[in-house]
Amino acid sequence: MGVAYKNEDQRQPDRIQPRSRKNQVAKKLIRKAAIYAQRAITLLASQYGTTPSTQHLANKHNTKPVPADAISLDLGCGGIPKNPFQASKIYGVDIRSGLGSNIKQADLAKEPIPFNDNSFDFCTAYDFIEHIPRIIETNGQTRLSFIELMNEVHRVLKPNGLFLHTTPAFPSKAAFQDPTHVNIITEDTFPEYFTSPNPGASMYGFNGYFELVDQKWKSMTWLVCLLRAVK
Repeated sequence: MGVAYKNEDQRQPDRIQPRSRKNQVAKKLIRKAAIYAQRAITLLASQYGTTPSTQHLANKHNTKPVPADAISLDLGCGGIPKNPFQASKIYGVDIRSGLGSNIKQADLAKEPIPFNDNSFDFCTAYDFIEHIPRIIETNGQTRLSFIELMNEVHRVLKPNGLFLHTTPAFPSKAAFQDPTHVNIITEDTFPEYFTSPNPGASMYGFNGYFELVDQKWKSMTWLVCLLRAVK
């Protein structure tokens, strides 16, 4: 008894496999083209240029010898705090405990940075700011976590201390696709709300003041921003 096929493609699967592979390749090419188009549009619309890496931007503005006693702090550091400015001492803060003697545990969405005022020459945050919620409720009170964090960064930096962050930003899809990203920034967020003579975030409780040293796009996905604490 022969096998009954509903259509010609079922009887000759070898004919549809090459077609399926071609479709998959075509879809991948379309996705890549869309990504490159988005990056091109971002660059054309941006007033900022690009940098090949976060380290490149740090090196660009770290031309003077670093003081022998310079100290740097890395937020959301994991087990290995980053040290792009080559400070002699490096500390970190992470939500997890037990990561090392130089790494303190704190939930920076709710808690202050666990260091004293004017402690650091440098502060860094790699793929961290997007995880800090803008608004939370604790004990029945509304808190602006992102604003509070920026106050804390300003507090722990020494006068003229540098804050370097790299953060996936709009319109890159990387800013949105991770379900733990809750703070979507644009290239105007830091220049308009945390710098200039009248930081826009001051209306929400930001009490510091930063100078924008530099800001560039990396791979048209991340904003790499360098701020100087004015005190």
